[in-house]
Amino acid sequence: MIVNGRTVGRDVGRIVQAISLMMVISVLVAAVNGEFFAVPAFIISALVMAALGSGLVWRYQDAEPPEKREAMVTAATAWGLIGILGGLPFLLIAWTIQLDPLPVWMNTPAMDETTAVFLNPLDAVFESMSGFTGTGLTVAETEEQLPRSLHWWRSFIEWVGGVGVIVLTVAILQRGGGSSGSYTLYESEARSEKIHPSIVTTVREIWKIFVGLTLGSIALFLLAGMPLWDAINHGMTGIATGGFSVHSASIGFYDSPLIEYATVPVMVAGSIAFPIHYLIFKGEIRNLYADLQTRWVFIWFTAGSLVLTGILYANGQYATLEETFRVALFQFVSATSNTGFGSASIGGGTEQVWSAGATLWACLGMLTGGAAGSTVSGLKLIRVVTLVKGTVWQIQDVFRPQTAIKYLQIGERRLSEEQAQREYTEATVVFILWITFLVIGVAVLLRVLSPAHPLEYVIFDVMSAQSNVGLSSGITGPDMPDTAKAMLILNMWVGRLEIIPIAVLIGSVLQRLDLYRRG
Repeated sequence: MIVNGRTVGRDVGRIVQAISLMMVISVLVAAVNGEFFAVPAFIISALVMAALGSGLVWRYQDAEPPEKREAMVTAATAWGLIGILGGLPFLLIAWTIQLDPLPVWMNTPAMDETTAVFLNPLDAVFESMSGFTGTGLTVAETEEQLPRSLHWWRSFIEWVGGVGVIVLTVAILQRGGGSSGSYTLYESEARSEKIHPSIVTTVREIWKIFVGLTLGSIALFLLAGMPLWDAINHGMTGIATGGFSVHSASIGFYDSPLIEYATVPVMVAGSIAFPIHYLIFKGEIRNLYADLQTRWVFIWFTAGSLVLTGILYANGQYATLEETFRVALFQFVSATSNTGFGSASIGGGTEQVWSAGATLWACLGMLTGGAAGSTVSGLKLIRVVTLVKGTVWQIQDVFRPQTAIKYLQIGERRLSEEQAQREYTEATVVFILWITFLVIGVAVLLRVLSPAHPLEYVIFDVMSAQSNVGLSSGITGPDMPDTAKAMLILNMWVGRLEIIPIAVLIGSVLQRLDLYRRG
């Protein structure tokens, strides 16, 4: 069946409307910080997005509620469009500073080399896509040079992107087509969990939990000795498992073991599903170990950190065992939670710091991610468990009698043969597509980068982009070729939506263009 373009247009418009409100809020933040030169850029960006969104909603206001295929195309289209339009503040603020057309009282600063990068629209889109997808890879060479208004915008888009732009839209702009349409859109953003029977109530509950966790993270950072502005930004991007920082050395800037240890529980909290947080807040603490995914978050994060400690210690990478453990714990949790905060250098692009073994082990953590229903990306632990158990189950099935009753046990769920085959197939398809896009990204970067870059570092940065992590081996930066930047933008977009909506979008475009026919 052909995707209903009117439905997609209407729902994309509503999402763009919701995101335009973020720019209105950012006007206030810029003004409070005395950066009045940034106010026109945010106002113009808000007007552009509000006009586009309202125009789409008005033109397609009588469209039908979305079915699953429309929701998938809406998610893919909206995330791509938001990533592009979210670059407007970066671009316009950079041009405002460059041209300096405003009165003196608007406090326009001198242009610096970091902000100047965003005069290039591709770099502005890269930073925006990295933010909204919760990736955290950056083309800003020295974040300390950026205006606070851009610090805020980077943190704000990561914070919202961590929960999801569709979740934001459902929360503040309830659909007129009933809750079924809202739930279909909600599912398209790689979510299925419901805290309450009503999807609108569910997303509002998610936002309450998320705000509470954010405030708790900010308080923890303040107690650990982080300045207020830094704590606000790191609290937002940490709990959203985004990873943008106000310092080019990220958390390593503070050279504080206390702050590094304090960051770990923030990243872990972002890796736990919202329904589990809801139950924990209601006093059902047993879910920290009774829930399958949450249990594996702790098991995998612990085991992976210990293995990385062993690799780094064997390499004589750091001075003491405590420092080695601290770096391994922080970096593995950061990679596996898809947060992307850094406490130590992994590589210098062409200069090798970590060994291939340590780098590829961190890549494995990035691939798996944390719990489904949290703010992380990656394959998700439940999908990894399904792949592993499903593969064993398929092999064991060869030795079972034909008359045997077949089921697959995953946590507390007992899946029938049909259910097991369906979930195993879905996990396998996602995994294959995931690896396919990863290979394409690695191939493109190997083609356009200097041969001096170690292969494992190229794999690391592409994996970081596609798993929406943000850690870099020193390859990603303002001097990276434009082709490589465009490829990583695609990897970030694909990774945030878990690939399937992108495939549906491509299929719908080919179908409309009649470029393929069903056999």
